[in-house]
Amino acid sequence: MKNWLHTAIARIEADYQRSADTHLIALPLPAFASHGVDLYLKDESTHPTGSLKHRLARSLFLYGLCNGWLHEGSTVVESSSGSTAVSEAYFARLLGLPFIAVMPRNTSPEKIAQIEFYGGQCHLVDSANAVYDEARALAAQTGGHYMDQFTYAERATDWRGNNNIAQSMFQQMARERFPVPRWVVVGAGTGGTSATIGRFVRYQRHDTQVCVADPEGSVFGDYHRSGDASLTGPGSQIEGIGRPRVEASFIRTLVDRMITVRNADSLAAMQVLSDILGRKVGPSTGTNFVGMLALACEMHQRGEQGSILSLLCDAGERYLGTYFDDAWAAQRFGDCAPARARLQAHINCTA
Repeated sequence: MKNWLHTAIARIEADYQRSADTHLIALPLPAFASHGVDLYLKDESTHPTGSLKHRLARSLFLYGLCNGWLHEGSTVVESSSGSTAVSEAYFARLLGLPFIAVMPRNTSPEKIAQIEFYGGQCHLVDSANAVYDEARALAAQTGGHYMDQFTYAERATDWRGNNNIAQSMFQQMARERFPVPRWVVVGAGTGGTSATIGRFVRYQRHDTQVCVADPEGSVFGDYHRSGDASLTGPGSQIEGIGRPRVEASFIRTLVDRMITVRNADSLAAMQVLSDILGRKVGPSTGTNFVGMLALACEMHQRGEQGSILSLLCDAGERYLGTYFDDAWAAQRFGDCAPARARLQAHINCTA
């Protein structure tokens, strides 16, 4: 057993050494820059599996291995809206383990295809609320292990450093005009990223605040205000972020501010940012961009200077048949033209 464990960990560590760090992109927004507000995106789409969740999947596999939860031949089961499952399927294949992803039926076909490409199986359920119990049941039926990202995301990552996303962000910002960000803006699916960054900035004594941009329908915003962990809601229509219930990995005391983002604004921001960068980004990145612009406008109005840093979570090519399909988007979100106009006014500092 120990021989297999040692080999499994060595394979994950070797895979990590084959990957360079992700890039930091300075956004070309001259209206803000001229007033001393600089915006940046850390491009997590360049990971081998194409999203921020590659980091989480690596951490979850190492956590499961070192806790003795994963063994040779273990079936790995995860509840996911797609991106975590893609990354976990990659690591399961690396270790020669079968993988089952339990996901809502409306998960993008592109993500389902990527999971299957890595050898995983997709078990689709009718609602986001159904993924948890179904994943537990499948793990019990197969004698496997339920990874449970929504519980373990915040504790599987070493928040003190060890090249986690927070440490990488601050190292890459070191030579910028304002090297210590005034704000870091992230979304929350599990809450693991906001927890890691929130702990890191406190540990390093940085004068940085953490803002979670949360899509409408998610309960995280109401939970942050009330502290009521029993809250439930309809859930999010922005794939990958927002939840219909309070997840154990979302630590509200590590979040300084919540901004609720309308769905039409997330979609419009995805489109506008894709135009700015000359490449497609996913809808959760659009949600982040709305939060960044709101904070940048506030800083400009108060005459404050500084930097705002967020994440490019994944590439838009995963959503060509959904969020980038005009008919699909119009049916779910309506006309996004007014939202685009509002965002453009913010970008031009004319709002």
